[in-house]
Amino acid sequence: MKTITTTEELAAFCEAAKAQPYVTVDTEFLRERTYYSKLCLVQMALPGKTGEAVLVDPLEGDLSLEPLYDLFRHEGTVKVFHAARQDLEIFFVEGNVFPTPLFDTQVAAMVCGFGDQAGYETLVKKIAKAPLDKTSRFTDWSRRPLSEAQKAYALADVTHLRVIYEYLSAQIQRAGRQKWVEEELAVLTDPETYTVRPEEAWLRVKTRTTSGKFLAVVKELARFREEYAQRENVPRSRVYKDDALVELASTRPANHEELGRSRLLLREGRRGEIAEGILAAVKAAAAMKPEDYPKPDLAREQMQVNPALADLLRVLLKAKSEESGVAAKLLASSGDLDAIAAGERDLPALRGWRHEVFGEDALRLCRGEIALSAKGNAVRVVNLR
Repeated sequence: MKTITTTEELAAFCEAAKAQPYVTVDTEFLRERTYYSKLCLVQMALPGKTGEAVLVDPLEGDLSLEPLYDLFRHEGTVKVFHAARQDLEIFFVEGNVFPTPLFDTQVAAMVCGFGDQAGYETLVKKIAKAPLDKTSRFTDWSRRPLSEAQKAYALADVTHLRVIYEYLSAQIQRAGRQKWVEEELAVLTDPETYTVRPEEAWLRVKTRTTSGKFLAVVKELARFREEYAQRENVPRSRVYKDDALVELASTRPANHEELGRSRLLLREGRRGEIAEGILAAVKAAAAMKPEDYPKPDLAREQMQVNPALADLLRVLLKAKSEESGVAAKLLASSGDLDAIAAGERDLPALRGWRHEVFGEDALRLCRGEIALSAKGNAVRVVNLR
């Protein structure tokens, strides 16, 4: 098992990869103690059963990942990942680059009928017909030296991926579904997918209160937490958790004494920069004009869902999923079905390839142009007009 620890070795492998139609890629990282993922290992394999497979160790030696980023920019070689989102976030944050062209076997598997979010282990068993040892899954990848078991585990994530990619790629070509996959991958390579704006962090905090005054404090507290976590590279929960944030928004402490009465705030949050940030956030919210208060999105809560129509849409979705061999969750979520039944039309399920597979008939069902009938285990669409 070859481990690359120098820029020169990495550059040589990446140059060899540029001459290949594809290269499989995976990473091992840690995120439990940091805001941003800490890249610990990169695994890559070239095509063929005996194609070279290597580990790239960014924690050992003096290694620049620029040759890898240069390979990512090379249009002649497809970069193959499984469940690529977290991997892509790492490379976007650290190198401001996305692998192009990209192929995600999890997305492809969903399009090819392997169910919702098909796991790598499942695809290895079903497509590569091989066992997979996952005993090293939860090890600390930042510790050195790596054991032989860890190295073998890491390489298996890219060697089996070659067989899976070739199988799924051929399936998609035969079915003419390349554009479907491309639409999904466009989201993964959109910088907006990985851009976190502190001023929007409050939208992720769940509260039962819609009071503008209360939400103003939530917004300022969430903004400070996000900015601090990003700057210090610590998890949000290490600053303060959501339940503590909501408690602070309710009590609105004006000084250190009142802050010290919090039941849910961690010890670190009662002093120093975090404590000062909390008090400043509460003060900023108090100074906010009512017209500037954040406004909750009540549209979904106020939707007048036709429950009978929503149930029919669920039946139609199941039928279309089985007919097309595409995972139902990839076509539309339960929330999407309720929104369609309430009259909403600006939804992913009604655009692009999803419109072709499901959305068009969903709208026809809403307009009363089709009905559903059952024959045996099959559901059929019946034209009424």
